[in-house]
Amino acid sequence: MRVWKFGDDIDTDAIIPGRFLTIYDPAELAKHAFEGTRNEFARDVREGDVVVGGTNFGCGSSREHAPLALLGAGVRVVVAKSFARIFYRNAVNTGLLPLVCPETDAIRDGDTVSVDLAGGFIEANGQRLPVEPVPGFLKEIVEAGGLVAYAKNLDKVEICNIE
Repeated sequence: MRVWKFGDDIDTDAIIPGRFLTIYDPAELAKHAFEGTRNEFARDVREGDVVVGGTNFGCGSSREHAPLALLGAGVRVVVAKSFARIFYRNAVNTGLLPLVCPETDAIRDGDTVSVDLAGGFIEANGQRLPVEPVPGFLKEIVEAGGLVAYAKNLDKVEICNIE
């Protein structure tokens, strides 16, 4: 997986500019991903590429369009030192896997990386960089393709009695 490296505080408007929020198709959104920030992204990104950021990735306004644009571009994993809380949940809910890795400085733009969720690391430049564990239910949501697909696959809803 090839890396697209970004810095700190990449906001949702950098991922998908506000003027494209009338588009709901991920493939169409992908044509405008990082427009005005890194124009070659939409043209050159390939299925399976990985976006890597610094701290506070996905800050700014709450918009599902940002993870949808990345998914439409073929990105399935975003790695960052930290994520804005709403972006993290929007990513999971749309089927994009956000991974927290404190050592993203060791990853360079254009590197090839591999992700080993079971082992809890990303391999980059001959190094194993630890990632925070992803809770099982969040992995299940991502693997299902997002929250809506996950909910459709539930056989039953359990109701808890609280005494």
